[in-house]
Amino acid sequence: MAERSVTSQLDQLLQGRNTTWYKGRLGLLNLIVAFLCLTQANNGFDGSMMNTLQTVPAWRDYFGSPAGATLGLFNAIQTIGGIPGLLLSPYLADWQGRRRCLFFGLCIMQAGAILQTASQSVGMFIAARGLLGFGLSFAGLASPLLIGEIAYPSHRGTCTAFFGVNYSLGAIIAAWVTFGTFRIESTWSWRIPSLLQGLPALIQMCFIFFCPESPRWLCNKGRDEEAIRILAKWHADGDVDDPLVTYEYQEIKYALQIEREAKDSTSYRSILATKGNRKRLFVVIAIGFFSQWSGNGLVSYYLNLVLNGVGIRDPFSQTLFNGILTIVNYFWAILGAFMVDRAGRRTLFLVSTGGMCLSYVFWTICSAIYSQSATNLDAAGNPIGANDAAGRGVLAFIFVYYAFYNIAFAPLLALYTIEITPFRTRAKYITIGSLSINCALVFNQYVNSIAIGVLGWRYYIVYCCWLAFEFVVLYFSIIETVGKNGPLPLEVTNFLFDGDDKAARLEQHGRDAALAGGTVPDGDSKDEEALGMPNKVGAEDQHVEHVPAAGK
Repeated sequence: MAERSVTSQLDQLLQGRNTTWYKGRLGLLNLIVAFLCLTQANNGFDGSMMNTLQTVPAWRDYFGSPAGATLGLFNAIQTIGGIPGLLLSPYLADWQGRRRCLFFGLCIMQAGAILQTASQSVGMFIAARGLLGFGLSFAGLASPLLIGEIAYPSHRGTCTAFFGVNYSLGAIIAAWVTFGTFRIESTWSWRIPSLLQGLPALIQMCFIFFCPESPRWLCNKGRDEEAIRILAKWHADGDVDDPLVTYEYQEIKYALQIEREAKDSTSYRSILATKGNRKRLFVVIAIGFFSQWSGNGLVSYYLNLVLNGVGIRDPFSQTLFNGILTIVNYFWAILGAFMVDRAGRRTLFLVSTGGMCLSYVFWTICSAIYSQSATNLDAAGNPIGANDAAGRGVLAFIFVYYAFYNIAFAPLLALYTIEITPFRTRAKYITIGSLSINCALVFNQYVNSIAIGVLGWRYYIVYCCWLAFEFVVLYFSIIETVGKNGPLPLEVTNFLFDGDDKAARLEQHGRDAALAGGTVPDGDSKDEEALGMPNKVGAEDQHVEHVPAAGK
């Protein structure tokens, strides 16, 4: 009931407005959001680049053909380097704001890309990748926070979803750059991709100061006038008296007040203080782990080992396959981003996990058939008499698997975490989610290469069982954040894990604000003063009188 009422009020405010995503001020805002999404392209670039570099002869020769634990360290060091940054980044984001936290991370990433390009030894290359991971932890926290907190209400779901989608964009660029450079018979075959890894961060650094700061962060810091001017400029063509601006501002302030009344602090300890917070914590950790422990790590970082297992061993075929796969993945991720508000978050998670499980079962069966038929090798190490149909089946089910993976885990990971977490601890929850991702990545990057080398196709059985477990967990833990008429306001979804009481208070507040023309309802003047809003005294006061017009 609470969800339907509040959503209806927001829908009424949005009716009759030109909300075309590419026109006017909204088009410019969405362009800024697109540049913020490039942070995730850095992440995708790295995974695809390291995957493909393993097939580049010049890279293998220069670093002594790393394998096993050494190869795992090459891949895992970026994730390991990001863990200290993850512990510090939420404090910087809450203290100095989302924009400054992002800029700090981008500067460090630039330094890491330069060092990686100039690497003269294994130690230098590893140090550079660790530095890249450290910077990415700051940028990767600030970007989705900023996107979710500045996006236009009816665009928020899709805009935030595209942050995750851009992982595939970075992977496409890295895969095809490396495909074009692997024939170079010098170290530039891998130095050029290393240099280009800093390009997305460089583009972001040029545009970061055109980006508005989060109105929610500004309100939490008591800078209400700046927050209202930003809401007016980007959501209402500069009109500070627009009812939508008043509605958004009041909901932000009221949600912050509810958090204060509940004594929600910004510390990690508060995350375990209530039943609702513990539910959020479980879901955030679970989807973080599942995003990396769903078997995707085998292809993301060790595609060459998977392809070797079905007889595809030459660098040209492996890099070509990787390049095609990244493009197909991007298509499915984009489709998922456009479906988040239509199909709903819960539906996409369950369809994705169930589809991945079935795909992995058939992938495993085809791998087993191929392996058992390829028992004899020729002098060059190529299988004789292998079941080529089974090998092609493996390739086909890799594409099917990634279709299911990308419709949910690419667009929803950051979006869902932002939606279900309160503002005052949101950065902490995202940090915990990122830590769970990094822990899973360390396992993927370090252990997978060893396990698949020892067990071969039998290792896939582990992921078949794990994916079935994931489906059960998500079925009983994921709740929907999309209402009957579209995505719920961010301030409403924050409280969905806390039961009906807080949502009911937001419902009553939204109803009274609408009846009063946008001001807070009559009540305790201390509460109204705490919210930073004027008392309702008449029709002439049905807007935010104390806020100067935009531009003054």
